[in-house]
This record gives sequence, structure tokens and C-alpha cells, in this order.
Amino acid sequence: MNRLNIRLLVFSQSTVFFASSLIFPFYILFIKNIGVSFTQFGFAYGLFGLSSALVHPLISRLSPKIGNQLLLSIHSFGMAFVLLAFPHIQFVGQVYIIQVLLGILGALQKHGEKTLLAEFTTKETRDSKIGIYHFWTGVFSAGAIMISGFLADFFTIHLIFYISSLFYLISGLLIQKMKRTITPLLPEGE
Repeated sequence: MNRLNIRLLVFSQSTVFFASSLIFPFYILFIKNIGVSFTQFGFAYGLFGLSSALVHPLISRLSPKIGNQLLLSIHSFGMAFVLLAFPHIQFVGQVYIIQVLLGILGALQKHGEKTLLAEFTTKETRDSKIGIYHFWTGVFSAGAIMISGFLADFFTIHLIFYISSLFYLISGLLIQKMKRTITPLLPEGE
């Protein structure tokens, strides 16, 4: 079971990193162009980090109860939805709302990814499995960054956001194929 789950995790998260890297250069330009100052840009970007940090304690309490696959599913499907809205943002207030949502969704992904990596590996295989995981997610991320420049020459930025949304949707569907592994709350060592 863990072997299939780790493969699905690697593929789903590689798809996530591909999707996020595909839009990242344009995302930065996008949020900068909506505001009128670097102060607004800095505030918007700071909201992302702050909202992510603030929800981590809640996520760590919810995770054992609802499962980390659900966290990753909410992240992927949430990102697919948010990216559909991105091209229609016109005001800096909308950017701030989106940044808070992205921070929360990013925290779900970060927590779910790391805890599932720990769950799906044993102490003996953890280092090699994590190395393989980072290899593939890095390859997909780098490939997406290279492809995004090519796509920008031929398609609109809006279409690139929509393509990225589709990749997040695919990631969410892959996560749904994982066998559920809700770990009950047990004291250390049991």
C-alpha cells in the first residue's frame, strides 16, 4: 500500500510543483501590476506568509483527525479554483484576499506533503525515498519554469493560469486515488 501511495504522492506533488512553477513568474508580475506601489506588493506578499503561518497550528490539530490526503485534496482543488479567478482580479483588495487564500492553501500542502512522506516511508528507506521525491518534484518544477517562458510567447497569461488550474485539478484527482491513512492520535512510542 505505501509503495503505491508514495508513487501517487510523488506524481501528484510533482504535478503541483509543475503547476505552481508554470505560473510563478507571471504571478509575481501580476500581483505587482495590480497595485500601485511596492508597499502594496510587499503587503500582499506578506499576507501570504502570515496567513500560512497562522493556520499551521490549526492544521496540525486537524490533520490526525481528517487525514493528510484530505489536506492535499483541499489544497489541489482549492488552487484549481483560485487560479480560475486570478485573471479576473482588478483591484488590490482582491489581490489581498487571494493572497490570504493562497497562504492557507499553501500551508495545507506543506503540512500534508511532509507528514505523508513520513507516513509512507520507514526509517530504513526514508532518506532514499525523500531523495527520489525531491528529485522528481525538482525536475517537474524546473521543466515548468522553462516551459512557461515558451508558452508566454504563444499564449496569453490568462491561458497559462487556466492550464495551471487544470494541473492542480489533476493533482487532486491523483490524491483521491491514494488509500486513506488516517493515523490515530497515539502517544509517542506506541
